Amino acid sequence: MVQSKLHIAMFPWFAFGHMTPFLHLSNELALRGHKISFLLPKKAQIQLQNANPHPNLITFYALSVPQVEGLPPGAETASEIPIFLTSRLAAAMDLTRDQVKETIHGLNPDFVFYDTAHWIPDLASEFGFKTVCYNVVCAASIAIALVPARKGLEDGSVSGEELMEPPAGYPSDTVVLRKHEARSLSFISTEFGDGITFYERITTAMRNCNAISVRTCRELEGPFCDYIGNQYGKPILLTGPVLTEPTKAPLEHRWMEFLDSFEPGTVVFCAFGSQLILEKQQFQELVMGFELTGLPFLIALKPPLGCTTIEEALPEGFEERIRGRGIVHGGMVQQPLILNHPSIGCFVSHCGFGSMWESLMSGCQIVLVPHLGDQILNTRLLAEELKTAVEVERDENGLFTKEDLCKAIKSVMDKDSKLGCLIKENHAKWKETLTDPCFMKNYIENFVSNLGELRKN
Repeated sequence: MVQSKLHIAMFPWFAFGHMTPFLHLSNELALRGHKISFLLPKKAQIQLQNANPHPNLITFYALSVPQVEGLPPGAETASEIPIFLTSRLAAAMDLTRDQVKETIHGLNPDFVFYDTAHWIPDLASEFGFKTVCYNVVCAASIAIALVPARKGLEDGSVSGEELMEPPAGYPSDTVVLRKHEARSLSFISTEFGDGITFYERITTAMRNCNAISVRTCRELEGPFCDYIGNQYGKPILLTGPVLTEPTKAPLEHRWMEFLDSFEPGTVVFCAFGSQLILEKQQFQELVMGFELTGLPFLIALKPPLGCTTIEEALPEGFEERIRGRGIVHGGMVQQPLILNHPSIGCFVSHCGFGSMWESLMSGCQIVLVPHLGDQILNTRLLAEELKTAVEVERDENGLFTKEDLCKAIKSVMDKDSKLGCLIKENHAKWKETLTDPCFMKNYIENFVSNLGELRKN
């Protein structure tokens, strides 16, 4: 029996780190003939339009993001604001509720996928569609921070010491936070929108949906997924990592020319995503750590706090000392294409979830410098459980030195390093699994089948 086609509305959080994975999943579903209605801010539509290869099946619906107090005029996405203003963006997103309601009423979808818009299930009871809370962060970060077993977060009364301890029943002793890292979870008890904390928002979103979905695979995070399902009493639908096809666009000439001048597997590449901004002192320790390795390198980071350009933030004499073997760039680069260049031998990453998958799919060694809570847990998964990466050591304040960074890079790049060989061997096994053509296909087809069953019930 041929399964009837689905109509799914997508309404992700207004950050490209969320909208892009939602669109990747949309592409996979459209490839199988399912109709997608994608709700997003006007500016984001302009930027993501070219990433829609199925315009006959994926239709964008642009929303007007209201101006709210504290949000810069015209700001519509998280990449346009400093991280401390995300609560105001959440307030603006909530004010699109009437637009979303009107759009969905006209579309009459079978499902609405959402993540931070905890009020979507309220609309479902009015219009009769099914809801899926689709999470594009690792299952471990949800399991450790955003489950009912976490007590005291509704009123912000939980202490940093309590945050350090995993909730009752948490399924891992290694994918955990260390003492100085507990503060990285403190944001979950703070306001995220008007009159609601981040914890309340996300737990409400998951408690009231028909099914919880996670962009992960059972091979990596099975126990965490089971724990989340048990905590909420909901079916857990896994999409797999939803890895995209490599872009056909060529690598920019300047990066190609630079990388082509080095031997295969010798260059260290560093990128920390579109939002992370380092303190100037840590930025300088990082670039000097690269200098200390003696290896060629390409770094793509935003200027550190208090600096408008990368050049003004560099240590004195740095540019002269590394000329010809190193570049520090202050903008975005084509990360997947750079990772696939034969000269790249090591990727130094913040271990955001997208970068985590890209690093596992690459053939280079992985060194991790996480900063936020989910990045730290992604790092523990790769470095402690899977043994596919090395984490840079830090002091009790969470700071690293140039020597710490250099040591981590050298530990995987030195040909005689036993640790480097072990990491490389483990990484190769995971890459083989993830690049198997049947791996992704099976996850998506099972996911679609599960949605079909959910629609019937």
